[in-house]
This record gives sequence, structure tokens and C-alpha cells, in this order.
Amino acid sequence: MPQLAFDIGFFAELPKLQPPVRKGVLDAWEKFNRLTLDQLFKDPGLKLESLTKAKDKQIRTIRIDQFWRGVVLAPDSGDTFVLLRVMQHDKAITWAKKQKSSINAVTRAVEIRDAATLDEITPAYERVAETSPKQRLFTKFSDGDLKALGIDDETLRQARSLVDKEQLEVFAPLLPQDQREVLQYLAEGCTVEEVWQDIVAPALQASTQPVDTRDYETAIHHSRSRIALVTASEELRDILEKPFAAWRVFLHPSQRKVAYRASYSGPAQVTGGPGTGKTVVALHRVKHLLGHLRDGDRILLTTYTNALVNALRSGLESLVEDPELRERVDISTVDGFASRVVAEAPGAVALRPLMNNEEESRWDKAAKATGFTGSAQFLAQEYRHVILAQDIRTLAEYEAADRRGRGSRLTAGERPLVWETVERFTAGLAKDGARTWLQTCAEAARLLEETGPRYRHVVVDEAQDLHPVQWRLLRAAVPARPDDLFIAGDPHQRIYDSKVSLKSLGIKVTGRSVKLRKNYRSTQEILRWSTALLIGRPIAELQDENRNETLLGYRSALHGDGPTVHAAVAEETELDALVTQVRAWLDAGVGAGEIGISARFNKTCAKAVARLKDTGIPAATLRSAESAAAEATTVRVGTMHSFKGLEFRCVAVIGVTEDALPFPKAVTPPDVDAKQHETDLMSERCLLFVACTRARDSLYVSWSDKPSPFLVEAGV
Repeated sequence: MPQLAFDIGFFAELPKLQPPVRKGVLDAWEKFNRLTLDQLFKDPGLKLESLTKAKDKQIRTIRIDQFWRGVVLAPDSGDTFVLLRVMQHDKAITWAKKQKSSINAVTRAVEIRDAATLDEITPAYERVAETSPKQRLFTKFSDGDLKALGIDDETLRQARSLVDKEQLEVFAPLLPQDQREVLQYLAEGCTVEEVWQDIVAPALQASTQPVDTRDYETAIHHSRSRIALVTASEELRDILEKPFAAWRVFLHPSQRKVAYRASYSGPAQVTGGPGTGKTVVALHRVKHLLGHLRDGDRILLTTYTNALVNALRSGLESLVEDPELRERVDISTVDGFASRVVAEAPGAVALRPLMNNEEESRWDKAAKATGFTGSAQFLAQEYRHVILAQDIRTLAEYEAADRRGRGSRLTAGERPLVWETVERFTAGLAKDGARTWLQTCAEAARLLEETGPRYRHVVVDEAQDLHPVQWRLLRAAVPARPDDLFIAGDPHQRIYDSKVSLKSLGIKVTGRSVKLRKNYRSTQEILRWSTALLIGRPIAELQDENRNETLLGYRSALHGDGPTVHAAVAEETELDALVTQVRAWLDAGVGAGEIGISARFNKTCAKAVARLKDTGIPAATLRSAESAAAEATTVRVGTMHSFKGLEFRCVAVIGVTEDALPFPKAVTPPDVDAKQHETDLMSERCLLFVACTRARDSLYVSWSDKPSPFLVEAGV
């Protein structure tokens, strides 16, 4: 029986397709399921046409509607077809004629390349390479090494013509996807062994039979990292209506291997840059764990902010359809979980959370009472980074505390006065019925250490921003045994000052840690621009803060236009330019709910919402656009902090001025603590990085007057 499968290239473009076009895709899929092969080729509505002067006679087109065509791989043998792209009529014909299919002799996967363009440009690059003083890009890799990684003769010729990474970027969109990734990883400094482990090995399946490069039926079913076979119309309709649902049938083998591993012998960790699918992997891990729960067992799925909690809840609803199963998962912020633990304790007294703007004045008051002459900022950071971080409860413990990492000197004789000031601060809070969030987490951890764990599994998303106190709470929430903690995070997105060494807290993931390097959200052009904000600056690992994380090999398979930047003379003209940009996106067919606008401050967000509304564009802040219907029809505006973990088709990052990033009040003066000063600057850099990497297809960055030095240093 014929069937129509779907290539990852189709899924990547899916958010851009309007509802009538998506319906046409569903109708075409149903025809493949209903008709015989002979009927498919004769159906006048489908028009499964061969193309004249095409590079590959197996690549044809089908009618989606009057103006849109689908490009399909229609092999000579077998009855499984693959929808590669859906494009406007003329573009589809032009694109289809250039493509050529093949089967990789190593990975056994179906591959598609732009053979026409490669044939056209390769001789020119070979001539340039002959006279170039530069060494060839892949000189240190033998033909045997490259072929062992799945590089075929055609791609090998092209690879040997390249002298630098800039030339590789020209070739990359034209090459077969897996071969492209192999070359990109090698060009970024990865070893042959690392590339084998990350790209080739996950795609392999044990087989004693030689690869038949003509057997497309087998190859299509083997290409699960790129081709999805959908078995029910309801499933396809769900995917077309909610693009997130594509992940239900479509995980890269490297992701699936992590999410669906039968069991880990202890805590496990997955890291990776923005858009690499860490959250999706975490959700799939929850699904896997739900299938093995015993009676009474529960799972905690936790993260840092309420916006992320809502996103996780929505994602889990899409992934796990059984409401009774979902009921066994508690989804909350770590602070919310801590509050619940404390509130449920016998004799608990309700205490109000301390507001951020209260803390400094309370430290000032405590310092005046004890005669401490240092700053309130120093006291707050000492309490956060030393006392709470190390769970210090007595003066003796504080006098023996390790202050490495703090850039402010403190003699042994000064510590008793600091401790007295801390006690004044905490006593004042208790008297007034208040408590900081970290104090609540510390109290919750203490209670769980006394009463015992509450969960069988804990899954943590956006782990990089959790404080050691919050990690002690999570460690106490689950017994130390196989599959206890599953941790997803990215140190490059650390926007709160919470560096931590999991190893020092007894959470050891050595041998159970995986790094994802492939971005599935943003185009390579957006990614390259955004990573320039961080390249060359050390980022501490989650597992061990004395070792640095790296973006080595971090790539995107998607390509498009680079970011647009706009310099305005004043804030008013910057807002006018924003309206022009948003209207251009809307006129191009982008839905209002697919557009996000981010700024450093709430006041800038409020001005953007007001200006957009004044011009007739529906807009709302993230907090006010709470319903799904509102989100789908409204441009959403939020601070860079609130954009964490979200994504949009088009993103505008506005107000990126020298006074906003870095924001002086968020950065410790170097004379107070030089090390903290550098840490705070890095948090501000990461904040801009996070905001920019929320964009899938289009990124717009603007400022008025003078731009942020971060942009200047990145070469903008």
C-alpha cells in the first residue's frame, strides 16, 4: 500500500505554511493512503509529475493547491514516497529540478543534495584552491577517514576544493544533511572519533548485509533522523495544527538515544546550545519514565520560571495524551515546590516572600545596627554565594568557609561582624513574617532531609540558573538511585548569578552526560551572529565550575537571511521603525502570534505594546496574553528574562543601548568585587544571547543613540 512520509526539511518549513496549504498536505497524504500506485500516477488532482531536465528522475512534484506544489522523492522501487518540501509553484519546480537523491553507503540513510548548483560552482572553487596560499580545509583528514564518516565521492571532491570555513558555508546548504554536518563538525575542530560518536553512530543499525544503494524502501525506513512515517490522519492533523507535535514522531537519533535510554545508573545530564532540543528531550524522558512508574510513584518536572512551567505543561499535554498519566507529574518552579513543602509542614506559619527591592534596605538596616561599614551589595552576595550556597548555619562554619570565587577580601577578624549582620538580617525577616525565596528552598531541603523524598524521579529543565540551595532541595526530593535526576541545561544561557558545581553537591553525572550540538530552531545565519556575542569568553560547566563549557561544533541545519540591525537617533524613531518591521512581517504572511518582541526593561516593553496598538497591530505583554487564543492572534512582548525558553518565528530585540546592556545596576562595581563584576557582565551578555536565539526565521535588533558595547565588540 502506498504511503507518504515526511522529510525534516518539510517540518522545518511547516510553521511558515498557512492553514489552507497545510490542509492540502493532509489531503495529499490521504490520497496516498487510499489509492493504488497506478491510481496515484494517473490521478488528475494529484498530478504526480516527472520533470524535464531534472537531475534525478525520482524527484517529482505533486499539487497541494492551485498555487503550491509539493516536491516528493518517488523511488523506482517500493511504495513509500517522501515529501521533501512544499513551496510556491514555480519555486518548487525550480528547486526540484536541481535536487539529486542517493543512499549513504555508511549510514544507509536517504540523502538529498542540490546537484545542479554543486556541479556549477565546484570547478570554480577547485581553480581558486589551486592558486590559494591557504592550506586546504580538510588536509589533515585522509580520504579513508572521511569515507568512514559517510562522505561519498561527490562530496569528497567538493570538500577537497575548500580552503576555509567561509567557503564551506557556501556549500553547506547544498550538501546532503548528514555529510554537511560531518564536514562542519570537523571544520570546527572536532576529531574523527567525536564526529563518529555524535553523527554516524546514532544513525547506524546492526546489520550483516551490505548496503544496497538502490533499495530506497529500506533506506527510507532507516532514515528516522530525517524522515518520519505517520500512520494515522489524526496524528498528521495534530502535527500540522501544532508544529510542536512534530517532535512526537521526529527525534534525531542522538536525542532519542538520550530520552529513551532504558535506565541511567544515577543522575544524567543533557547540555547544548539554544534550540538543540534539550526541553524536548526532557519531556520525552518524562514520557519514558511514566511508562515504568510503580503504583504510588510520582515525577517532579521543574524549572526556573512560571512562563517555562506553562510551556512545559503545554508540551507534556501534546506528548502524553492520557490525562491519568499526566496527573502523576507535578510541574512547578523549584521555588513553587519549596513553598509547597514548607506550607505542608506541621505547624507551618505562612511567611510572605521578600520583594527584591526590599532586600538592600534591610541589609543597610542590619549593617547600621552592627556597625558593619561594607556595602549592602557585598552582604547580599556573601549571604547568597557563601552562606546559603554552602549551607552554613553557625559562626564556626562561616569562619571555616571556602570563599574562593569571591573577589572581595575578608579577613578572619572581620567574619564575626559579617555573621552578626547576617543574623540581624534574618532575625528582622522572621520578626516581620518574611523570607527570601532561597531561604524557603533551604528550609524545604531541611524538611525533606528529615521526612524523606517525595518523588521517584525529578526532571529539571533550564538547570543552569538554579542556586546550590535549590539543588540541595532537588537532591533531597528524590532517593539516590538509578534514574533519580535527569538534568537539561545550557551554561551559555545562564542569566542569573547561580554558578554551581553539581559534583560538589553529590550530583555526579560523569559518564552519564551528553552534549547536543545541532540547533533545530534558528537559522545558521542567526546562530552565527548570536554566538559572536559569547565566543572567546569562558563559561563554567554545570557539572564542575572549574571547567569551561564550549560552543565547539554548535551548528544549525537551517539556513535563511541574517539578522537585521537598525540604529535610531531617538527612542521614538526606534519605535516607529519597530512598527514598520512588524508590519512587514505581517504582510509577508507571518501570524501575529508568531512574532515576539523583547527588551531589557518592562517600561520599554510597555512603550512597544502601546505603539503597536496605536497603529492597529494587536500586541500584549507575555503576562497578559494568557490564553492560547490570545497568543495565536497577538504580538507578544516581554523582557529578555521572561523570553527565556520561548521561541518565535520572528523576533525583534529592541532598546539594545549602552545604558541597557550591560545595565549598571545589575553589575557589581569592580572595586566591590572584581570577580563578581566579570560574572555579572557575562550574565548580561548571556541575556542578550538568549533573547536573540529565540528567533527561528528572522531576527531584528535595534537601539537608539549609542549601541550596547556587546554589539560593538561582536562587530555589529
